[in-house]
Amino acid sequence: MKRWPSRFLLVLAAAGLAAGCGLIDRATGVSVARELQASGIAASAEILSVWGTGMNLNDDPVIGLKVRVLPPDGAPYEATIPRSLISLVDLPQFQPGKLIPIRIDPKQPSRVAIEVYTNR
Repeated sequence: MKRWPSRFLLVLAAAGLAAGCGLIDRATGVSVARELQASGIAASAEILSVWGTGMNLNDDPVIGLKVRVLPPDGAPYEATIPRSLISLVDLPQFQPGKLIPIRIDPKQPSRVAIEVYTNR
């Protein structure tokens, strides 16, 4: 019986872990937020409604939001953030009527994400 080299198994495990993390990032909205943090336009949004997605990661909820985007240039418009992972302690900040910092995709303005906090 041929035995797999331990280096190969380590590489295979690392690849599986990376793929799993990528799936989690997509499922929680983290990948979109990271992408727009790098290339998006900073703006504010008023929360119109919030709902739970039924998903949690380390006890932190993944929520969906309907928002009124207040772009720096142009008229306000409504958009949906289908999934966003937020800290449980920040949940009170994500209620209808509250203003939150967001990032807008310059190529597709209906695609928005909550601003990633860099001081954590």
